[in-house]
Amino acid sequence: MANAIDQTRRMLSLVTYLRERPGARVSEVARAFGITEAELIGDLNVLPMCGTSFRGGDLLDIDTDGERIWWHNVDDVAQPLRLAADEATALLVAARAVSALPGLREGDREALLRATSKLETAAGESADASSRLSVTFESEGSVFADVDRAVTERRRLWIRYYSPGRDALTEREVDPIRLFTVGHTYFEAWCRLSEDRRTFRLDRVAAIRILDEPSDPPPVELRDLSESLVQPAADDPEVVVEVGPGGRWVAEYYPHDRAEELPDGGLRITLRTPEPGTLKRLALRLGSDGRIVAPQSLAAAARDAARAALAQYGDRV
Repeated sequence: MANAIDQTRRMLSLVTYLRERPGARVSEVARAFGITEAELIGDLNVLPMCGTSFRGGDLLDIDTDGERIWWHNVDDVAQPLRLAADEATALLVAARAVSALPGLREGDREALLRATSKLETAAGESADASSRLSVTFESEGSVFADVDRAVTERRRLWIRYYSPGRDALTEREVDPIRLFTVGHTYFEAWCRLSEDRRTFRLDRVAAIRILDEPSDPPPVELRDLSESLVQPAADDPEVVVEVGPGGRWVAEYYPHDRAEELPDGGLRITLRTPEPGTLKRLALRLGSDGRIVAPQSLAAAARDAARAALAQYGDRV
């Protein structure tokens, strides 16, 4: 199963392969790399955003008509890489940070350290400047490394995961399938708790551990993520929530159909959920920053829950 690091390796090899084979056939290149033509086209859509300068110049001019692949500026980007002082500093700082990432495969770490050493030698004074800077990753970086490793080594994961729909932390074992990014970074896995395929957002993983058990997800057809990650069921009840400026985070954390701007800087958020009752806790968390508008029965239940909570505080005063 492909992952982010494997795709990066493949794309680097693809550049060399295409440079030596102008007009290569899509079918032949896909077969040579052991991937589908759709995966190859996906790589080709990314390559034109890559180049030899962090500032966006000298990008790879690669395109395809679906049958053949053409690289129009091979000579322009074949010159030795020249980095400005700030570019060399940024690259060295990033390389050192990634090499210290927990869960990184040892072979990748060693290769990165070798490349960093060579870059330090070539950078000269810029390397000295970069040594005075450091970057540390938050927990999401560690989660990414563990998931990537588990996908590559086909190992099961234990996670503690926050589910915003239930406003609760759950512990579960999952067999990871793939990492992907659609706005945020997610991983798809077969969940042993629900016995179904689930998608987990990395920044909602509170704890993670790679297990010794092998990962063995059942065969599943990968979903097309080109349009939307969230595809609610048509018969899921619709809920409308209005939030003020302090509650805009709801649109960030809750999958929704649409979010409309309100005059006061807030949002009118429409979402679907198979368990509308769980959103009463959301209303309590929002307090004066938001309210449930529809359905009316849920709005009334949320108001009753808020009154009951206030009554308990009153009893303690």
